[in-house]
Amino acid sequence: MERLLEGRTALVTGGSKGIGLATAQALSAAGANVLLSSRKPEGLAAAAATLPGPVEVFPANAGDPGAAHDAVAACIACFGGLDVLVNNAATNPVGGPVIDVPLEAFDKTVAVNLRGPLAWTQEAWRQAMRARGGVVVNVASVGGASPGGPIGVYNTTKAALMFLTKHLATELGPGVRVNAVAPGLVQTDFARALWEPSGADAKFPWPLERLGQPTDVASAILWLASDAASWVTGTVLVVDGGALAGGPVRF
Repeated sequence: MERLLEGRTALVTGGSKGIGLATAQALSAAGANVLLSSRKPEGLAAAAATLPGPVEVFPANAGDPGAAHDAVAACIACFGGLDVLVNNAATNPVGGPVIDVPLEAFDKTVAVNLRGPLAWTQEAWRQAMRARGGVVVNVASVGGASPGGPIGVYNTTKAALMFLTKHLATELGPGVRVNAVAPGLVQTDFARALWEPSGADAKFPWPLERLGQPTDVASAILWLASDAASWVTGTVLVVDGGALAGGPVRF
């Protein structure tokens, strides 16, 4: 792989599995130093062992602003800076009609999926990127593009994250680029309840027919993080096999 991020440092939240791990592996293979963060130390250790380049780990709850501060500080202490922040961590503690959702579940989802990316971006900006520049990539979802479906609270936070991405791009340019990816249905443990009933090898009702893989999304994130996307900010890159092109997404 071309080493698009040679000498740079990336921090990936939710980096122990799924899209986060695939992203960390892609960034590492492209030459970046990587700090991996997620809640469970044992998962982080296993994930770190799969990266080809320099890696450090920092256990943290992505919804905790104090943890965001400490993780960014640790990244700078380990590698001398922070150039790329990938806000991937997310939670989905509740499904069903939004009108019936317990407010504590709503608050938890917002804390991790929306407030979390803002808090980590604030810390990246204050501790590193305001002076040196950098790139932020938020992991949203095509579910945030249209209403309906069984995970309305999750999708609401992702819709808000897409707007936040655009707004932060207007505030932090020209030194910092802020973009998002909006994955469709990807074969991860996190989304298992959505794809498992059909089966991983089924043909799905969108143009490219197959289920997405974490590497599909990781490749898009790598591009946005690199200088190949140096004139791209405030955009949401849809990575969904064409699902959104076929009409409203209901997952």
